[in-house]
Amino acid sequence: MPRDASLEALVRAELTQGVQPQVAEMAAAIAAQHPGARAVLFYGSCLREQQLDGLMLDFYLIVDDYRRAYPARWMAIANRLIPPNVFPFINNGLSAKYAVLSEADFHRLNGPETRNVSVWARFAQPSRLVWQADEVAADAAVAAVARAAPTLLAAAGSRDGEAPLDWWRRAFALTYSAELRAERQGRAQSVVDADPDRYAAFSAPAAAAIPPGARSGGWARRRMEGKLLSVIRLAKAAFTFAGGIDYLAWKINRHAGTQIAITPWQRRHPLLAALLLVPRLLRQGAVK
Repeated sequence: MPRDASLEALVRAELTQGVQPQVAEMAAAIAAQHPGARAVLFYGSCLREQQLDGLMLDFYLIVDDYRRAYPARWMAIANRLIPPNVFPFINNGLSAKYAVLSEADFHRLNGPETRNVSVWARFAQPSRLVWQADEVAADAAVAAVARAAPTLLAAAGSRDGEAPLDWWRRAFALTYSAELRAERQGRAQSVVDADPDRYAAFSAPAAAAIPPGARSGGWARRRMEGKLLSVIRLAKAAFTFAGGIDYLAWKINRHAGTQIAITPWQRRHPLLAALLLVPRLLRQGAVK
């Protein structure tokens, strides 16, 4: 990537890179599930994988309005109050999960006006715009994603003499500490080390785009609120995510090397099972 490009140009170039046909097909199928779909973004570790069988692909679906996107009003209310809603999806033998946000929430949650790291920490990393309703929707997605990297770096705060890549590594380590995560120690560093040229190219433009007066710090509060919100979202997923308890076990086993087995009782009572499972996993160190 050219290091002298503007941040928005870098984001647009990255978002519009090609993906495997199966990914594009799945994105279009996800968009078809919800009236008012505006864009679908593909992100996460599967972005770097060529063999997708057996993996869980990650998408964000951006909609214009929650009430229009759902047949049931309570789903729209849940999405508005505790964004995002998350759903499983299968298409042509591939498995995925997708999170739903409105265009307004996607823009807001990528910016410094929210303490929660969930969205801006993910979209400070590479992603792809794999489906769009029109060019206006594409421009809105680019503008929202371009807010993420400056928000991340500003929240971490700069340090005199710190190398740009170390700034990114430290920033991601802070965000990983502010959510319930099953990944092994060092995961935050591996995010940068997987594509150092990308982060080097983004460093100066992202730093230059940090809003004047942006505040760093507040990480103790972010961690407390972030972990609590992770538990609340997990509980909400028991109602919106069929098979969510099995997905939770699969993800923790994959990243933490555990051997969690879900019982029939836990599948019948996913909300209670999730709330009972989280404290045990914390004690065992499987999630942090």
